[in-house]
Amino acid sequence: MLLWDGYVSDELMGTFAPIVVYWMYAGFYQLLPPLDNYRLHTRKEESKKNLVPLGVVIKGVLLQQLVQAVVAHLLFLVTSNASSSGVTVQPSLSIQAVQFAIAMLVMDAWQYFVHRYMHQNKFLYRQIHSQHHRLVVPYAIGALYNHPLEGLLLDTVGGAISFLVSGMTARTAVFFFCFAVVKTVDDHCGLWLPGNIFHLFFQNNTAYHDIHHQLQGTKFNYSQPFFSIWDKLLGTYVPYRLVKRPEGGFEARLIKD
Repeated sequence: MLLWDGYVSDELMGTFAPIVVYWMYAGFYQLLPPLDNYRLHTRKEESKKNLVPLGVVIKGVLLQQLVQAVVAHLLFLVTSNASSSGVTVQPSLSIQAVQFAIAMLVMDAWQYFVHRYMHQNKFLYRQIHSQHHRLVVPYAIGALYNHPLEGLLLDTVGGAISFLVSGMTARTAVFFFCFAVVKTVDDHCGLWLPGNIFHLFFQNNTAYHDIHHQLQGTKFNYSQPFFSIWDKLLGTYVPYRLVKRPEGGFEARLIKD
């Protein structure tokens, strides 16, 4: 029995819960004190290097989430397999775990190849993907700051394909998409906090993605949001090390041959 049973459908939860979770988790990071001893970039760097103000970033994220909500709602309507009584039979937890893992791998593959192509195609990078890289110093609320077409292709379509290929129900999708959102926000938070569970269990984490946002790292570390498999298989992985800055905080530095 889940908290929303009898109040909100799984399809409605799958549509709106990831959006609510995004703003809750990103808002949590936004409301934290400066935490200069854990930042990957100084506040001065963030103010100097980023080319777009927070207000514009928020509007861009909301636009992407509007499109995302429409597509998700339509997808759930089309794929609903509820019985005549309106009840969907849920698979066992072990099957849901397998579906969860499949969805993670599918999403990673889709986002790697689309993301990489948007860097390699000069037109697509200049006209579309460069919008995301206007945040040279990433922060949590800007995790989904993309050109609307990129948001549709990379995130929304990628999520839909992951959902369809894995065969998960709308209920499982609630948890999967919320998890994917939290991971994406964390990868862009710009903080190297002690005990962060994502830093402990995922090599593809905040510092890994920070390398990609640096000017010298834009041709590397395309993998997102979960694993670094495709970077390592296809030669786009670049190692890095975390260096403690004398004035406080850390810096992710590429390790050059």
